[in-house]
Amino acid sequence: MKRMTPTLQHSTHHLPRWLAYLLLATSMSLVGSYVALSKPLVLALPVFLLAWLRFGLGALAMPHWLRKPAHEAPMSRSTQGLLFLESFLGNFMFTICMLFGVSMTTAVSAGIIMATIPTVVALLSWLVLRERIGLRVWAAIALAAIGIGLFSISKSDPSAPAGHHVLWGNLLVFAAVLCEAAYAVIGKKLTGTLSPKRITALINLWGFALMTPFGLYAAWGFNFSGVPAPMWLLLVFYALAASVWTVWLWMTGLKTVPAARAGVFTVMLPISAALVGVLFLGEHLTGLQLFAFALCLAGVLLATLPGQTRPEVAD
Repeated sequence: MKRMTPTLQHSTHHLPRWLAYLLLATSMSLVGSYVALSKPLVLALPVFLLAWLRFGLGALAMPHWLRKPAHEAPMSRSTQGLLFLESFLGNFMFTICMLFGVSMTTAVSAGIIMATIPTVVALLSWLVLRERIGLRVWAAIALAAIGIGLFSISKSDPSAPAGHHVLWGNLLVFAAVLCEAAYAVIGKKLTGTLSPKRITALINLWGFALMTPFGLYAAWGFNFSGVPAPMWLLLVFYALAASVWTVWLWMTGLKTVPAARAGVFTVMLPISAALVGVLFLGEHLTGLQLFAFALCLAGVLLATLPGQTRPEVAD
């Protein structure tokens, strides 16, 4: 289980810890940015078409990353299954939940709800990796739940789309949180076997295959000429950020940083999403929303700040 082939061990280049941290923080900042900027995109393109184009553009950008390196051992059945799960939950389901959720709520709301990701990662690590969770993390989970509850019952943001059910939007964004947490835990296991570039390309290809039937259906009869030129440029940024840059940055950082500690950097996701929403999309934070955000961030600190030192177990 712990054994790796000598060639794979030799080929694993561990980055300086500070650089790995920088890559993780940059990855989550980009995720938060495209979560917020996907809001205008879902107004211009159907969700399934948008997701399909995202995976398609990502596949066009990295065909050379699909090639198996000479030093890499053949993929086991279990690694193939993890790759599919990583793409199904972290790409396919995350994209659907996030895009539909953002279309029904505000980028600020999405950012606050996504502040719970580190806590959910801790819970999932407990369930899947059998990591022990102390009272501090349970308190963090309670703070996150209270924060989300306060935010959900607060008055709708004036910038929220009219006629949409904000509660459903918030629930879908939280479903995306669960998918993102699964992505973080499974990703750590995959980095012990495959290179970050190959993981990035393979899970994107699975995402493209899963989304193709829905994308083709959405494309049928759609008026592509009605989409403004700036939206196409935004789509290219979204596709490259979501399918290529963020995944490669995250997987590369994960090769050096333990999964539990890497979860700390998911706090950059809600912060950047909220900042983009306020600075570029004309959204606003109310006093109650700021308080809810503070509770979520307090939960993040409780769940992710190092406590007692424990030996790190190899995946």
